[in-house]
Amino acid sequence: MTTLDVGTPRSSLLSRLLPTLLRENQPFRRFFAGQSVSLVGDQVSGIALPLVGVLVLHADAAEMGYLTTAGLLPNLLLSLHAGAWVDKRGRRRHTMLAADVGRAILLASIPIAYAFGALTMAQLYVVSGLVGALSVFFYVSYSTLFTSLVPRERYVEANSLLNGSRALSFVGGPSLGGMIVQVLSAPAALVVDAFSFVASAFALSRISPAEPPTEAAERGHLKAGWQFIGRTPMIWASLLATSTINFFNFVFFALFILYATRSLHVQPGLLGIVLGAGAVGGVIGSIITGRVGRRIGIGPAYALGCLVFPASFLLVPLAGGPRWVVLGCLFLAEFGGGVGVMLLDISSGSISQALVPDRLRARVSGAYMVVNYGVRPIGAFLGGVLGSEIGLRPTLWIATIGGVLGVLWLLPSPIARLHDLPEPVE
Repeated sequence: MTTLDVGTPRSSLLSRLLPTLLRENQPFRRFFAGQSVSLVGDQVSGIALPLVGVLVLHADAAEMGYLTTAGLLPNLLLSLHAGAWVDKRGRRRHTMLAADVGRAILLASIPIAYAFGALTMAQLYVVSGLVGALSVFFYVSYSTLFTSLVPRERYVEANSLLNGSRALSFVGGPSLGGMIVQVLSAPAALVVDAFSFVASAFALSRISPAEPPTEAAERGHLKAGWQFIGRTPMIWASLLATSTINFFNFVFFALFILYATRSLHVQPGLLGIVLGAGAVGGVIGSIITGRVGRRIGIGPAYALGCLVFPASFLLVPLAGGPRWVVLGCLFLAEFGGGVGVMLLDISSGSISQALVPDRLRARVSGAYMVVNYGVRPIGAFLGGVLGSEIGLRPTLWIATIGGVLGVLWLLPSPIARLHDLPEPVE
């Protein structure tokens, strides 16, 4: 039996507990810390912003669909041009830092307006849309900055750490958001997300990785990302699968808060606790993804995630009966979805980062987002319309079954037979 040396400095003990990549790579450690705080804030606002509409402004199903659509529409309208602009301009870190500061200011405007009795659905639509626009510029820059911080052979490890942090935010964020909403108010909870963006900006200001050179905007510069996706079978199949899942998931998520609070009669604080507890599945998924990928191959692990993630949410329209059964279904849906989304995101992100050359990363990300994120507002809008026309529960059934079908795009593609990370495509 070993004993700890009581004379060992606390900082040394903490450093030994850190994963190897965080211990050895200080710039990535700072980036990881900033993103971890920001992810918790995102989860708080993920439950708080819809509840501002439901509880404060008494939004109906159609208005909730419009609110979700407003936040997602910039992905459809801006992603392609944002990617081309970032690849031409460079300075990805500065773009991400400015996006963080802008999002903090926008979110802070909601509790301020609420305090003065001036909050309206129109303001929620505008803030949601502008935050979505800044997020587009942040995420088309993200992939290039990531690969500037992490060596290729450690992509899966780094993605597992970042997605593990994301999974932990699923555990604490909804619970924290639900409790703040219940104790204070939904607008007050958005202050947490505003401060989290400030923390992310501070972390980005403390790193200065060597980014790849920019490329002059010549003929075909804007459509180069599309061309790369079209001629790369693995990226093309991945786009079809994830966009199908995203479309139906946003039909689902546009109505989920409304369905849980009004149809299942779950209070906001309890809903946050149940979703937070179920999100432990995401933590487990982030831990096991590397092992699953090594055992069955990173491609089959990706396909498994595409199946498990949407299939888990079938439990939500199935929920009914005694209160403990309802809460149990919500817990298991969140747990299974968390495992599935980690398998999906870590595997797909690592495959994409390995395949795409540096000079095209932002443009490929932008082109990919036009479809993959662009279908989200369409799905959210359709969810609002269907929820109003045929009811919440039938719409949730359509959404969950449709999402499960997304995995079919991967089965005939090279991804189904991919064991290790692929070589870059030039």
